[in-house]
Amino acid sequence: MNHNTPLPPASPRPLRHLSDVQRRVMTTAQLRAHGVSPAAAGEQCRAGGPWQQLLPGVFLLHPGPPTSEERLHSVLLYAARETSPSGVPAQPGAGEPHRPVYAEAMITGLAALTLHGFPSAPPLPSLERIDVLVPCRRRLRSAGCARVLRTPDLPVAEEATGLPVAPVPRALADAVAGLTDAGAVRRLLSDAVRGGYCEPAAVVRELKLAKLLGRPHVVAAVDALLAEGRSIAEDRLYAMVRHHGLPDPVWNVDLRLPGGPHLGGVDAYWPEQAVAVELDTRAPRPRRRPDDGPDAGQEDEAMWSEYARKREHLERLGITVVHITPRKLRECMEQQAAVVRTALMASGDRDPAAYVVVLPQ
Repeated sequence: MNHNTPLPPASPRPLRHLSDVQRRVMTTAQLRAHGVSPAAAGEQCRAGGPWQQLLPGVFLLHPGPPTSEERLHSVLLYAARETSPSGVPAQPGAGEPHRPVYAEAMITGLAALTLHGFPSAPPLPSLERIDVLVPCRRRLRSAGCARVLRTPDLPVAEEATGLPVAPVPRALADAVAGLTDAGAVRRLLSDAVRGGYCEPAAVVRELKLAKLLGRPHVVAAVDALLAEGRSIAEDRLYAMVRHHGLPDPVWNVDLRLPGGPHLGGVDAYWPEQAVAVELDTRAPRPRRRPDDGPDAGQEDEAMWSEYARKREHLERLGITVVHITPRKLRECMEQQAAVVRTALMASGDRDPAAYVVVLPQ
């Protein structure tokens, strides 16, 4: 064998297994897997060349400005952890194109809210920078149109338009962190509630974790959010009673023992059956995070404990308390009506409840 005979060039892998956007936006590792060396890629990106480098290690394989889709994919390619040595996933079956897999990276902030469909979120072409969320252990800097945000507790990504995006509460917190316009903050929070994307309590919890509740314009927007969210949930509760044939309760009342202490307020109460309904607007039960201090979550836990004490006290008096979350009212109203109806029908099988005084709130 003649050892001076040059080796044939590496055969480029065919691109037919890639989606359109993957053919237009590729990383250095992906290009190398297709037989294109970093030097050759750099040559293509010279002035007047057919390619351009959008971000470190990420190339756009055509001249002219990138589309919004190409920018989003380039940011995810830049931020995602490589899942294989070549940077290219395994071949798909049945000739189907790959769906891009972006490990440990998701779009967040205003871009994510736009992808979720928020009416007041700005159009993607108007965003100079796109926020991308990664674990805090990643060594990655913001560059070009990619603004890297780190978190010790990466949420489970949701999918919007085929892309991994942060859940709405987290995306809202990341967006609000960069906004100083009180009107813009208020409109985004209102979109979240009116559009049914999430419950106000979940938003408030994320804003609290992001330490944004000390900003006056955020506090004002949160007050409006909670009032609006409460009003929407109450309207749905009225609709549940009306549309599912439940007997009319007394609405928004305080319960007291005769001559005794205040037992608490409830949203609906059926005195003859001693059944109460309470809208449960607490945030999801807090989860410990790696960077939480010893006092973290005490306020949330206190609220959970107060709800539990109130419910236990009422039930010791023979009053059945049905907790309904705004989300369940929105997503499965008929099921919640069945729960209340069952509690009302079961009242005849229970011992009589203690007499309580019912007062309007």
